[in-house]
Amino acid sequence: MRLATIRTANGTRAARQTPNAFIELGYADVGELLTRADWPTYAAETAGAAHPLSVGLAPLVPRPGKILCVGLNYRTHILEMGRDLPAHPTLFAKFAEALIGPYDPVELAPESSCVDWEAELAVVIGRTVRRATEAQAAAAIAGFTVLNDVTMRDWQFRTKEWLQGKTFEATTPLGPVLVTPDELPGGVRPELPISCTVNDELMQKADTADLLFTPTDLVRYASTILTLRPGDVIATGTPSGVGHARTPARYLADGDVLSTEITGIGHLENLVRKI
Repeated sequence: MRLATIRTANGTRAARQTPNAFIELGYADVGELLTRADWPTYAAETAGAAHPLSVGLAPLVPRPGKILCVGLNYRTHILEMGRDLPAHPTLFAKFAEALIGPYDPVELAPESSCVDWEAELAVVIGRTVRRATEAQAAAAIAGFTVLNDVTMRDWQFRTKEWLQGKTFEATTPLGPVLVTPDELPGGVRPELPISCTVNDELMQKADTADLLFTPTDLVRYASTILTLRPGDVIATGTPSGVGHARTPARYLADGDVLSTEITGIGHLENLVRKI
C-alpha cells in the first residue's frame, strides 16, 4: 500500500495512492491516519474523494512528534568521512519546521555558504513502542519514504553537536509516499537502490542493504531512549558522495535542481532557491 498527504482546496488530506488517483481517507495527513490502531485495514478499504496523480503533495508527515536522524550509517560513507565503524548509532534530531513537500523549493539560507545534500531512506512509525524487541520493532514500522537531509556544513561543524546545521527551516523534503514493507524487497530491512543527482549529475549511488544499522536496529535503539509514536520519522543516514567529502568540496547553489530517488518508493525533486 502507498499513502500520501495531498494538498487540496480544503487543506491537506491523507490519501491512498492507486494506479490512477489519490483516494482521500478522512484524515488531515498520514501522521494523523497512523494514530488509528487499525490503520492498515482502514486505509485499504476506505474510499473517499478521488484526486488526480498530479495533485500537489505536502510533506508525508507534516508535523511528526519526533524526527530522529542517524549519522554515519552506510559503511562506504563512514569510510569516506575517514571514521571507524561505530558500535552504536549516532543520533541527532530535526524539527518539523525543516520539512517541505517532495517537490517544494529548498530554501538556501543566506547565513550558510556550504549547503550539502544527503539522500536517505526514512522509516515512519506506525504504532507506539518502547524498549522494542526485534519483533516489536518490525511491527512498529508502518513503512518507508524518501528524505534528503540537506545540511549546512559550516553550521554543522561549528561545534561537536550537529543539530544547528541539520534543521534550518524549509530545507528537508520528505515524501512522496509511504510504502508499506510488504511491497518492498527485504520488507522491514529493504534492499533498494538509492541515488541523488544535482542538475542531473549523479552524486550519490548506493543500496540500502549497505546500512550498518538496519531500520529494526534503529527502532530498537531509539525506543530504548524514548517512546516512539505513530507518525514519528527516523532518517536512516546517507551513503557516500556528499559534496563536503569531495576534493574540492562542492555545495548547492541558487537554481540547482536536487533530485533524490529510492527505487520502489519514489523520488523528490526540489529547486534550490536563494532567500
